[in-house]
Amino acid sequence: MCEGQPGSGGPDLVGRCDTGEERDILGEKTDDKRISLTEAVRSIQDGDVVGLGGFTLSRTQTALAHEVIRQGKRDLTLVSTSVSMQLDLMVAGGCVRRIEHGAASIERFGLLYNFRRAVERGEVEVEDYTHLGMASRFLAGEMGLPFMPIRGFMGTDLERYRRSDQKMAVIDDPFDPEGSRVVVLPACNPDVAVLHVQKADRRGNVLIEGCTFHEVQLARAADRVIVTCEELVPTEFFLQDPERTTLPFLHVHAVVLRPWGAYPTSCYGYYDYDREHIEYYQSLARDPDQFEQYLDRYVYETDFDDFLAQSLSFHRAEHLRRSMDSMIYGGEY
Repeated sequence: MCEGQPGSGGPDLVGRCDTGEERDILGEKTDDKRISLTEAVRSIQDGDVVGLGGFTLSRTQTALAHEVIRQGKRDLTLVSTSVSMQLDLMVAGGCVRRIEHGAASIERFGLLYNFRRAVERGEVEVEDYTHLGMASRFLAGEMGLPFMPIRGFMGTDLERYRRSDQKMAVIDDPFDPEGSRVVVLPACNPDVAVLHVQKADRRGNVLIEGCTFHEVQLARAADRVIVTCEELVPTEFFLQDPERTTLPFLHVHAVVLRPWGAYPTSCYGYYDYDREHIEYYQSLARDPDQFEQYLDRYVYETDFDDFLAQSLSFHRAEHLRRSMDSMIYGGEY
């Protein structure tokens, strides 16, 4: 029994304790956490705070976002360092009430037009931080701390806005005789974190290749973690090379095998982002009526396999794979 659990007789000094029992997304004891995408999304409740992994054009949870829209989830609060198409899709689908983030865009492809319209109309609440600010909030949540001090906000408009809504404070540094001050940000502990990763096993061990962004802290701060993966590997893969484990099984509650689950954004080591489809998406997202046709064609009236079949020909898929290989290994493609 961990300190801080009922009956332990001790305070919760570390915030998040592991009982040693493996449990899935529904709280059942199991060492096989593989479920379908439909089942995984069904565990997300209306009103949940959902933490998003990935970063703009890298490993966004597109497949999961499609399923969230199809199941008609409502009043979600999305939290992340930098959000992209998955946010824009879920906002267009009417799933999002609030966003807490450091940035929102599709980088070279521009703004998130559905998201911008919803904010301008007052349909979605926005709480702005910075990338470091959100990562620090997840770090505080991971460590079981109520807040995390940083210096980055001092003297900015963000400091003024967040202090006015009591989501930030400025305190004296107790160890500085000169009397300097620091900003403190509240911890963020999502109800569920969703990550798209390269490899996982049935128990929930996870390997993220390339940049991990804020995802380790996010997963450890969340109450539940859903992982979609490009490839399901045997547990021996992690036993043979354990230091490559990004997240051990005790932090993960559901594993969904979903190849191309980040498409049309990229997944390091597997495929590049699809410039043509993203440009097509953006051309429709500028007009809400046209974008409703996009949702009908690619989300409401189909599943993700059909979306891929419509959007991603064999030759296009090979082009994106070769493009990724070229970035990693060099050479022409």
